[in-house]
Amino acid sequence: MRVLVVTAVPVERDAVTRAFGGAEERVALPGAELHRRGAFDVLAGGAGPAAAAAATAFALASGASASAPYGLVVSAGIGGAFTPVTPLGSLVVADGIVAADLGAETADGFLPVTALGFGRDRFTPPPALVREVAAATGAGAGPVLTVSTVTGSAERAGALLAAHPGALAEAMEGFGVAEAAARAGVPVLEVRAVSNAVGPRDRDAWRIGDALAALTDAFGKAAPVLEGWNSHEDLEG
Repeated sequence: MRVLVVTAVPVERDAVTRAFGGAEERVALPGAELHRRGAFDVLAGGAGPAAAAAATAFALASGASASAPYGLVVSAGIGGAFTPVTPLGSLVVADGIVAADLGAETADGFLPVTALGFGRDRFTPPPALVREVAAATGAGAGPVLTVSTVTGSAERAGALLAAHPGALAEAMEGFGVAEAAARAGVPVLEVRAVSNAVGPRDRDAWRIGDALAALTDAFGKAAPVLEGWNSHEDLEG
């Protein structure tokens, strides 16, 4: 079974590929390039849910792995965390991948797309896989929010937590990756290493280097679990 890992930017892609041994092969896709090591294809698909969904869909439909189809898609990278629940430099595995700002603003507040009567706003990764990856890496498990605009104020961070109690982190790509994976009938997972706190932007407090190192360490520890995962039974369709 092959595993497709989708990050936003090349520095995240390279942090993931450093976790895997062996020679690297590069496979050209429309507008992107797969970095292949062993059973893992790693792709920097771009920032935001739309770019992530498009890149994931191209990879899944490309036939680049036709001889051994993908059995799992992983959205991976760094992200912000709702501290102190999730400390900087720690890891998060999503037990829910949530589109936190997909919907409509009304006089009574925000309505998710599901309340409007169409679409969906959440994907649930296979629970057993979440548990196994969390155990292998020491990661926390909880909802990870996908946003199109990174949170930049305490007020917005509070509103997100009020709407999504228990959320551990936010990032910009997970829901797009999950949407493409679900349409292809492939299970999805999201793994994030925490580089900053969700709230007022303070670049001096960010720990991007530590988060990238944690991402490499996480995939080194989780690789056997991910490569061995071969069940579609828990995919939420």
